[in-house]
Amino acid sequence: MDRFREMEIFARVIETGTFSAAARQLKIGQPAVSKAVAALEERLGVRLLARSTRRLAPTEAGTAYHERALRALTEANEADAGAQGLSRGLEGRLRVCAPVTFARIHLVPRLATFLDAHPKLRMEIILDDRVIDVLEENIDVALRLGELKDSALTASKLGESDRIIVGGSTYLAQRGVPHTPADLLAHDGIVYAPGTGGDEWRFRQGASETSIRIQSRLVITAAEGVRAAVIAGLGLTAASRWMFAPELASGQVRQVLSDWMLPPVPVWSVYPAGRLASAKAREFVKWFQRVLT
Repeated sequence: MDRFREMEIFARVIETGTFSAAARQLKIGQPAVSKAVAALEERLGVRLLARSTRRLAPTEAGTAYHERALRALTEANEADAGAQGLSRGLEGRLRVCAPVTFARIHLVPRLATFLDAHPKLRMEIILDDRVIDVLEENIDVALRLGELKDSALTASKLGESDRIIVGGSTYLAQRGVPHTPADLLAHDGIVYAPGTGGDEWRFRQGASETSIRIQSRLVITAAEGVRAAVIAGLGLTAASRWMFAPELASGQVRQVLSDWMLPPVPVWSVYPAGRLASAKAREFVKWFQRVLT
């Protein structure tokens, strides 16, 4: 077994924490993984893994080797991609995870150009508003909105959107338009449970800041439900401008309190910490960042 294969297997053991999980992801037998790590330790003459009954952890030498191995593998992969050239197109499977509404509005309708450029590529789009385990689900790259809470990720910021207060035109016609954050206390709020801020909305206008805890008549765990509730005239919500782009353009939904600012909503591409981003994932992210801006 060559050195780069040993490095790849060792890196996968570190990120998964067990020989068996690494074997499943690499689609090889567990004995082959154990043998590769043992051969690597023997060749280097140093112990790289501390073994316990439940999990493996890198030793100090293992951590240092892992960092250098990742750099070497990344450079090798990039050299291969450069030599082969992306002009012939990407091949194989690419698994991408994204929030349902964001992907429905901003990703899926634009995919034709990416797929046309890479006819041998097969994409799997996993749509879920929950923060799923990208390592466990074997995701190549995930798109996420808002602040990242998981430190075990390699992330790159792709852009950000204004976070705004919106309501259906019918609701605003019946209940009136709020002109200050305090006016929101007289309105029904729709809260997106996984979203930033919950039922406490923080506003800034110049040097002035204020925080309002709105009357959350509805708490909904999926962005599609929040959209449906706002369009149906059930109340106001704080959401990314991206989330209501079609309805804002048509006038079905209106922004209110436009002279007050809320914290923006960033969009990220994320990978499990330590995993080598494939050429397919990197090319997809570069393409999506271009079409997003």
